Amino acid sequence: MGAYLNPGAEAFEEAINSQIFVDKTGMIRHLNVVVRTKQKYVSVSRPRRFGKTMAADMICAYYGRGANSRGLFESKALAHGGVEDSGGLAWDIYLGRFDVIRLVMTRFFKRSVPVGKSLQRLQALVVRDLKMAYPEVDIFDAGDLAQCIEDVCCATGRLVVVVIDEWDAVFRVRKDDREGQTEYLDFLRDLLKDNSNIALAYMTGILPIKKYGEHSALNMFTEYSMTAPRQLAPYTGFTEGEVRALCEGYGMDYVEVSDWYDGYLVSDRIPPERREEYREGTYDGHKLSIYSPLSVVEAMTTGRIGNYWNKTETYEALAEYIRRDYDGLKEAVTLLMDGGRIRIDTSTYQNDMTTFHGRDDVLSLLIHLGYLGFDDERSEVFVPNREILDEFKTSTKGSEWKAAFRAFDRSEELLRATWDENPDIVAELLEEAHNQAGNKTYNDEAALSYAVQLAYFTAQRYYTTILELDSGKGYVDIAYLPSPMHPDIPALIIELKYNKTADTAMKQIKRQKYTERLEHYKGNILLVAIDYDKDVPHNKLEFKRHTCRIERV
Repeated sequence: MGAYLNPGAEAFEEAINSQIFVDKTGMIRHLNVVVRTKQKYVSVSRPRRFGKTMAADMICAYYGRGANSRGLFESKALAHGGVEDSGGLAWDIYLGRFDVIRLVMTRFFKRSVPVGKSLQRLQALVVRDLKMAYPEVDIFDAGDLAQCIEDVCCATGRLVVVVIDEWDAVFRVRKDDREGQTEYLDFLRDLLKDNSNIALAYMTGILPIKKYGEHSALNMFTEYSMTAPRQLAPYTGFTEGEVRALCEGYGMDYVEVSDWYDGYLVSDRIPPERREEYREGTYDGHKLSIYSPLSVVEAMTTGRIGNYWNKTETYEALAEYIRRDYDGLKEAVTLLMDGGRIRIDTSTYQNDMTTFHGRDDVLSLLIHLGYLGFDDERSEVFVPNREILDEFKTSTKGSEWKAAFRAFDRSEELLRATWDENPDIVAELLEEAHNQAGNKTYNDEAALSYAVQLAYFTAQRYYTTILELDSGKGYVDIAYLPSPMHPDIPALIIELKYNKTADTAMKQIKRQKYTERLEHYKGNILLVAIDYDKDVPHNKLEFKRHTCRIERV
């Protein structure tokens, strides 16, 4: 055994011998199915404290030659679990069968060292282990790790399992080094892609694989992330059953533990026999609620429930990123802290810690850092539990947040005044929000629409927002449709005008028959007509004054 080649089972044995060990060996069954197939490239991303390193230790212990780990596994879930995800393979089919190369990337990449130099050192150290293990093999180029692996495999007939922990270290340690990041991705691609000498490549980190144009080019990997954990969902964190068993064993209150550490919602595979029920909306057994593992362990071993979230680089990230001046980001944070959910688009996020084009990219990063839960079917983010809410509260104590919290309160007032059909209060609050949005919004209808959406931003908790809804005879400026969780609240149709009257806006709603597409909400639709006169001189009392009419249909 070497430092990097076949590191053995000691690290995993330490985990088993720890005061608390939650058995996640069943994950090996899924990995065995993909060994020596086109799906052999597995990338797992999870937040810190969610067991990534222990899983990597387990993989080394299972597959590594000379690990002598049968005794560690034969009493565990791997050997005694079901066969539904094993492909009919015996649990020990690959036990001790491969040379394992284990790399922890944080050991190699430092802020002060160029990526190229770090890669040279990495290759030299692994090649040294290969030479020591196989002195008889003729190594063609000791500076080329991929070539050395090929030389050894050809000479011995043995395949290799590559386990890379903290694969994304370069993107966290050298955030702005685009050239170095590209060099690193090229190295991984050349080492792993289309390499028949590799039986399994397993990477784990906080971030999913970086998107970089052609350098999204670790495209052979299947991603298992916090937004799409796929078949590895039960191994993302502790499950409800596992935490209930721990609470019973340690005399802890399960309800309180759940309140503090539960809430990460992930989707498991849908069994073939339940897929018709899922399509009909009558099956949701694939939804798993996941707990923060390290926090649960700390609570069990200390007997005290509280905030055990480590103040690591991810804490600084939360404080830094939620202060960013992206449109609606602070308002979104205040809504999330109040228990709301927000629908976001995760597709534009570039899977790094520096490239952000808007609010949704920052919120996507916070999912992967563990600061937000994510409902993949609704594309909604939320604060998962009390522990994380504490982190948000700590990060929003500054005076810069006072305006955001006040805007949140006013938005709640606006929404309730709308439900109460109080047009004077609605007009007053919209006028206040419009003034804060800036003068440019007074001469542009699209900007006015944005100002109104911002004023109603707490509506995201209850509604799906649709802009320019096609009514058949025209387009509704803004429609708020009740979410399935709030079926009894009224649908809202909002029509915006300027230099006309609220009566004119209301007549247009009726003339264009905007409600026809919302027939199933009939009897519970509020029509909200809003107008202001943008040409009133600033020295007049009516300057920027809003009017409103509300009717229920």
